[in-house]
Amino acid sequence: MATPKHIVSAAAIVLNDNDEILLIKGPKRGWEMPGGQVEEGESIKRAAIRETKEESGIDIEITKFCGIYQNLKRGICNTLFLGKPVGGELSTSPESLEVGYFPIDKALEMVTLKNFRHRISDCLNPDKHPFYVEF
Repeated sequence: MATPKHIVSAAAIVLNDNDEILLIKGPKRGWEMPGGQVEEGESIKRAAIRETKEESGIDIEITKFCGIYQNLKRGICNTLFLGKPVGGELSTSPESLEVGYFPIDKALEMVTLKNFRHRISDCLNPDKHPFYVEF
């Protein structure tokens, strides 16, 4: 049997008490939600928490599982959660040139990758939960 060539990632849409979204500006894709690859032996929920901390400096609590986007051609399953900040301080990393909280409308304009905008919008619409999107 061949070794699987799938990637599982986890990302969080983090909303603060002012209903602002936490975004990071990556060096390649521009503004996006924090997230990344799930490590071996790690839960997807824990990966979303870890990636958010690594990329933004913010500690979060996951409040809801939203759904999955599956890229069939690239073998990637992107899992998405809602979260809220519970500590930490905004800070950059090698994966994030800038970080900050932004009003929802402004955040959606800042995110230039259409696929990422769709993911954020789907997570912010509880009527769509849980979602499963193949592309």
